Amino acid sequence: MEMVPSEENQLVPKEIENAAEEPRVLCIVQDTTNAKTVNERLTLNLPASTTLSKLFEDVAHKASYVNGTFDLAWGKTGDMGSLDPSSEMSLTESGFEPGKRNFLQLTDKDGEQPQIASDESGTAGSSGLDDSSQERFIGPLPRDGTVGCSSDCSSPSYSYSSILNKSDTGYVGLVNQAMTCYLNSLLQTLFMTPEFRNALYNWEFEESEEDPVTSIPYQLQRLFLLLQTSKKRAIETTDVTRSFGWDSSEAWQQHDVQELCRVMFDALEQKWKQTEQADLINQLYQGKLKDYVRCLECGYESWRIDTYLDIPLVIRPFGASQAYSSVEEALQAFVQPETLDGVNQYFCERCKKKCDARKGLRFLHFPYLLTLQLKRFDFDYTTMHRIKLNDRMSFPEELDMGPFIDVEDEKSPQTESCTDSGAENEGSCHSDQMSNDFSADDGVDEGICLDSASSTERVLKPKVPSLNTSSLTFELFSVMVHSGSAAGGHYYACIKSFSDGQWYSFNDQHVSKITQEDIRKTYGGSSGSRGYYSSAFASSTNAYMLIYRLKDPSRNAKYLDCDDFPEHIKHLVQREKESEEQEKRQREIERNTCKIKLFCMHPVKTMALMENKLEVHKDKTLREATEMAYKLMELDGVVPLDCCRLVKYDEFHEYLERSYEGEDDTPMGLLLGGVKSSYMFDLLLETRRPEQVFQPYKPGEVMVKVHVVDLKTDTIAPPVSIRAYLNQSITEFKQLIAQATELSAETMRVVLERCYNDLRLVYVPNKTLKAEGFFRSNKVFVESSESPDHQVTFTDSLLWKLLDRHGNTIRLFVSLPVQSPGTNRTICPKVCGDTEECSEGSKGNRNSVEAILEESTEKLKNLSLQQQQGSSTSDSQKSSDTSDFEHIESPSPSQEPDSSVSAAVAVDNRELENRIRAAGGGTYSDPETQFPGEERSDSEVNNDRSTSSVDSDILSSSHSSDTLCNADSGPIQLANGLDSHSITSSRRSKANEGKKETWDTAEEDSGTDSEYDENGKSKAESYYLYFRAEPYAQEDGSGEGGQKCVLVHVDKRITLSAFKQNLEPFVGVTSTQFKVFRVYANNQEFESVRLNETLSSFSDDNKITIRLGRALKKGEYRVKVYQLLVNDAEPCKFLVDTVFAKGMTVKQSKEELMPQLKDQCKLDLNIDKFRLRKKTWKNPGTVFLDYHVYEEDINISSNWEVFLEVLDGPEKMKSMSQLAVLTRRWTPAQMKLEPFQEVVLESSSVEELKEKLSEISGIPLENLDFAKGRGTFPCDISVLEIHQDLDWNPKVSTLNVWPLYICDDGAVVFYRDSTEEPMEQSEDERNELMKKESSRLLKTGHRVSYSPRKEKALKIYLDGGPVKDPGQD
Repeated sequence: MEMVPSEENQLVPKEIENAAEEPRVLCIVQDTTNAKTVNERLTLNLPASTTLSKLFEDVAHKASYVNGTFDLAWGKTGDMGSLDPSSEMSLTESGFEPGKRNFLQLTDKDGEQPQIASDESGTAGSSGLDDSSQERFIGPLPRDGTVGCSSDCSSPSYSYSSILNKSDTGYVGLVNQAMTCYLNSLLQTLFMTPEFRNALYNWEFEESEEDPVTSIPYQLQRLFLLLQTSKKRAIETTDVTRSFGWDSSEAWQQHDVQELCRVMFDALEQKWKQTEQADLINQLYQGKLKDYVRCLECGYESWRIDTYLDIPLVIRPFGASQAYSSVEEALQAFVQPETLDGVNQYFCERCKKKCDARKGLRFLHFPYLLTLQLKRFDFDYTTMHRIKLNDRMSFPEELDMGPFIDVEDEKSPQTESCTDSGAENEGSCHSDQMSNDFSADDGVDEGICLDSASSTERVLKPKVPSLNTSSLTFELFSVMVHSGSAAGGHYYACIKSFSDGQWYSFNDQHVSKITQEDIRKTYGGSSGSRGYYSSAFASSTNAYMLIYRLKDPSRNAKYLDCDDFPEHIKHLVQREKESEEQEKRQREIERNTCKIKLFCMHPVKTMALMENKLEVHKDKTLREATEMAYKLMELDGVVPLDCCRLVKYDEFHEYLERSYEGEDDTPMGLLLGGVKSSYMFDLLLETRRPEQVFQPYKPGEVMVKVHVVDLKTDTIAPPVSIRAYLNQSITEFKQLIAQATELSAETMRVVLERCYNDLRLVYVPNKTLKAEGFFRSNKVFVESSESPDHQVTFTDSLLWKLLDRHGNTIRLFVSLPVQSPGTNRTICPKVCGDTEECSEGSKGNRNSVEAILEESTEKLKNLSLQQQQGSSTSDSQKSSDTSDFEHIESPSPSQEPDSSVSAAVAVDNRELENRIRAAGGGTYSDPETQFPGEERSDSEVNNDRSTSSVDSDILSSSHSSDTLCNADSGPIQLANGLDSHSITSSRRSKANEGKKETWDTAEEDSGTDSEYDENGKSKAESYYLYFRAEPYAQEDGSGEGGQKCVLVHVDKRITLSAFKQNLEPFVGVTSTQFKVFRVYANNQEFESVRLNETLSSFSDDNKITIRLGRALKKGEYRVKVYQLLVNDAEPCKFLVDTVFAKGMTVKQSKEELMPQLKDQCKLDLNIDKFRLRKKTWKNPGTVFLDYHVYEEDINISSNWEVFLEVLDGPEKMKSMSQLAVLTRRWTPAQMKLEPFQEVVLESSSVEELKEKLSEISGIPLENLDFAKGRGTFPCDISVLEIHQDLDWNPKVSTLNVWPLYICDDGAVVFYRDSTEEPMEQSEDERNELMKKESSRLLKTGHRVSYSPRKEKALKIYLDGGPVKDPGQD
């Protein structure tokens, strides 16, 4: 076959070269089978002349399936016919379109899943794809669709199944745990080093002496064996890292690969003590060099021998702009001596004076495995950041180290011989440099700092060849590449196999073949054509560590073959193979296991549906699966097995889709439609009593839950389930219900609840269920009686009212306040002159109140049977369908509200209130004087809460709950389903015309002030909405110690005002004397204050806490007061919770605040010595003047927050035209910020600001600079950044324009003297100041921009793990 050069300068068959000119067909194949855990999407770009049979071969190769065990079908057309796998027709002849995407589906063949190909199946060799195009790829994986990449490169498979099959290269990858690419690169390099791998295999682990989990050599041995013998594509390294003593957090820490090499070698040496491998690391990797200083006057030389494991090579000399071009040049610079002269002269022991000297390094011995570290990471002293040097540095495949060995025979007669430093100085050759003159960078730069002026002396003198240097040729076999920046990146390794001389890229789990050209791409720089590595990416991907091996046939070893393994390794291989086979079998079982949700209504444990997960093999029969579900739901001994069956179930619609009669022996895989990752349905384990018979469920049926309504007892029965067909008529449906409920079909009324209390009477006899809106799962209410209620319009009938009440009734848990002595004293009149008498009265009062409360509960039950329930429609959400309200009490049926009953209710409530007052020994005094100690809210009790409480009703979605106006009955205080939006919006617009609307008052503005009296009660009689309460004992015991709870069933359309009035008998005080708090899931409590708001935002089982204390009146607002301390570390301090009223002046609010501040905060203030000002988060804002009026001059809302600021002198703010600015001086010479000072300006002029600043500081006006602070108050900034980072002296004449925008009080302005220079600091002083500033700013929450990222130190723990400090969290 004729060969021609390809683009990569390799010879390829000419027919392939010509094939590149013909059109190509892009095939996208979606695997729809269940043969693998994750369905793959394959992409093939084939010549148009490719035959269909060849297409099947290529798909088989790429999908790792056995050819002939799957079908291919068109994926985007209606014709799902399969392609012929034996056809020799070309792709274009078969309907494929060149230049377009052709979608195919890979499907099961004859109902059988495709067989996954093993390594021996030979599918790898059957691929017609160019092997070099598949494998020639290194570096980070390109994104899909990258131009110039082969299909394999542009669509890499990341599926779990791709890890199961070994790469075509024969090598196994390593899974990246998270950021362990640096570890994977080093492990693959050590594995591909024959001498290290063989020595590791020869070491035998003694299990009796050490735990295998913590043995680093043993886990490395296991890993190397798996890399050599496993059939997987990639294996995990978690066992190795666990032996290091690392936890899962270490996987998220990226470290330097050279640092890891050092630490790992040290750990191995420690573990290998007293073994044959004790000196292995030194034998393979350790070299020696001489560190010398020679006097240039007398020739006296002082020297010392150091050992090294790697040689660090500088990329770019310190201070130079030009980098070394090659490794050889960097090595020459490494051994180039430096002249010590001038101030750096050396004190010669022989001359007894300081003389010029020459200092340098000479290599004495090179290791068998030579490691070169290219020092690409440096520190930029201009930006004070770590940087990566991406300059080009070439390296040869064969490196001759002969020129760098010390072969000088002549030596000075007088020399000072130092002993070999040995293991003490083991490591890199720079570990103990003698000269402190040029290593004063305290270890920041690990290399030898070379003076750029001495560049002319870089070239070494020619060395005299000798026998010792003739064999110092080293062969490159590993290049560890770093891609990224100094802040982070990715490591991978390019390694040459000593078996076949082929280079491979080991990129985590991906292993591929590469060429010498790919190695040259790792030199760095951006010169030449780089292909994928062009542009910015090219400069960041370059070689970081090089490992060479000495070319010595007598020492060069080969990899141990499996047959040559030591016996202990053979046993280990067998154990690992068995473990892998077991894992493979388990995966096979998992792949054929159906996992589906299982439900069951357990007859004993609970009446709610129990949920579990059924995992059954696809070949198990329905009978076996039923037995598994029976045990899973723990029904053994409760229900016989033959009284259980599995049925198809839809949890979302609560719909029983079908049963499986006569299919007990059918495999579950067929019943469920195969093994899938998820199913669109569930299974229900249905049970029956022995005397019952299972009802068959057929596909197409709908399920109906039927509730029987009894108007005589006002009860709704639990549901009875029946099944019907959508094409049945209403008449047929009624007959079906009559059979199930034994009711008369002639008088039957059927009400369908379509969704959320949407009730619809179905009465057209011939109409089908489908036409009426029935679906899979439905809920109906039926009533059958001779009652005249049948003649009434449905929306006016008792049936509708009962169902409406049932749909709107919610259950609430209400915690009542503890009846403590203090609470009772508020009820007792002030006429008690003696404490003991008051105490006695309290006891009697408590007992009598409890008796009255018990009587009141019974009375409320009786009253509820006499009152008329208001008929209304509601858009509110229906409560959940449970049996909690199936037997609820309801008012007696009547068509019109009975005024006499309402009057009786009112009279009875007043009588009850009077009896409670009488039990207290007197009558109530004025509420404001009776509850002086009950003003505090929960924020006062927990005064450390700095955030404002949000009212629970603000969180709800309903805001249209103003008092409604009814033309017939007058204003009512419930939203009863009238056109509430139109009514409230029109009334609101009239009432609030020309005025700012607020939602946060104690109650909404209703349009008139006459609807409520001063106690907030409605003047008009209101309709009665359902309310029933009963005692409740809390299960958690929180109700002990006097705490009482009641369980309230209430119509959620009731207003908060009416709800509170209904609670009065249980609380023991009037509704104006207690507050309602809604409790959320996290036990946070928020007060509900809008009396006209309904309970529509509440739902079943919500919790409410009642607390004694005066509730807000109309126009009152609860306000949190914080003290502003501008020069304190914590400038915002909570003081008190108080109440401000609409129309109150600021001075009046200050007068009311003063006694509270004195009693609660020990602040005795004069009214002229403090001010109030706006608070926005932590920022101080507008200063409130004494004559300002709330709601007129100052907008106020519920849970409002305000700053109180104590003044040093008289108030300077007299009018709103003034501007108060907080200023702070920056003193560069002292690196110090002065305290805040307030400056009051008469205008927004920049000139006036500068004049005021010059006046208070003494800085000449022409030398004064100023800048606006950034962020929230106090606008903290580091003293190391303020001088450069702020926008000093903006070119504006007024403060209210860009970039200042100072339009309100409280802005922060920094200023300085422009002639003052920053204080000069040494490096130590700067570092110390940096630490102090970092600590200060972190406490205030300021982000420290200059703080470097703290890296966790790389450690390998020989004792199994780190010892954590118990005091360190």
